[in-house]
Amino acid sequence: MKYYILFFIALSYTTSIYSQIIYYDAAQFPLIGKISNLTETRYERLPADLKDICRSPVWNLGKNSSGLAVRFRSNSTSISAKWEVLSNIQMNHMTDTGIKGLDLYAWQSDHWQFVNSGRPSDKLNDKIIIQNMNPIEREYLLFLPLYDGLVTLSIGVDSTAYIDQPKLNLIRTNNPIIVYGTSITQGGCASRPGMSYTNILSRKLNMEIINLGFSGNGKLDYEIAELMSKRHDAALFVLDFIPNVTSDQIKERTANFVSILRKENPKTPILFIETVFFPHAFFDYTTKNIINEKNIVLRNEFDKLKKAGNKNIYYLEGKNLIGNDMEATVDGVHFTDLGFNRMAIILQRKIEKILK
Repeated sequence: MKYYILFFIALSYTTSIYSQIIYYDAAQFPLIGKISNLTETRYERLPADLKDICRSPVWNLGKNSSGLAVRFRSNSTSISAKWEVLSNIQMNHMTDTGIKGLDLYAWQSDHWQFVNSGRPSDKLNDKIIIQNMNPIEREYLLFLPLYDGLVTLSIGVDSTAYIDQPKLNLIRTNNPIIVYGTSITQGGCASRPGMSYTNILSRKLNMEIINLGFSGNGKLDYEIAELMSKRHDAALFVLDFIPNVTSDQIKERTANFVSILRKENPKTPILFIETVFFPHAFFDYTTKNIINEKNIVLRNEFDKLKKAGNKNIYYLEGKNLIGNDMEATVDGVHFTDLGFNRMAIILQRKIEKILK
């Protein structure tokens, strides 16, 4: 009988040790997805010197951490997180997990595999993301909120485990892809951060994708073009702005935006993306005509750039980007995970051809 008691005590002792969680400031681990490190705080997208230069909606949206991710490795049986969000916003067409949650992936042999999400419940959150794992070393990728910012972030592991810098050169950061665009680019309305199309692409390509999507404000601001142009190491510029601009703005600003990029990056490939055919436009003929007109105008601007001698520019039509079954949006405009995954698959093929 006493052996059973001793075994129970030993088991309880082991369990109590493993149930203890030690938290580490995520600032000590690599953060990917930033176009510049000269930001006001760690977990935001725009450099501080743009604060009084760019439009205030763009600056405020730059506080959202869309596209940012933390890399680390650990042998812990559990991974937890404590995080404080900046604004604690809610929307009627997007999940809280997508807006202000976290998304954990682990490297499995040859791909990034979803582990679990950190589901927010308030401005301050303390959540176990995964537990009861085998105590083996794994490389992790933790995606940050799409439509809110972070004030603080800590990663928790077992008290008997270690957490350290990643060993693998994943995600590769030497030649990032920079994507400029709208709410769809920012990630509206993915159910969780890992399902925005830029984050899907970063995993599929194992390349750093810098997300410069600004909800409702992808209006070809020249300040953003200047910012992008400073990254002379970019492998590709992707321009996905059509839903936020009028036909006149496309005519007035596209060539100027490109000229700013080309001034310091004469050979970097540039990919233009048409807007998709929004499902509600099947019934709303005004919207249908606007979509068709803007795509035609974009194609004309692209053709003008080609005729003017611009090389290494590419074009992607929007008609098949999210399929044709009208099932890939949450509100007729913003994508579900299905829409984002379909778009990412097509974009991956296009990007691989451009960069081969």
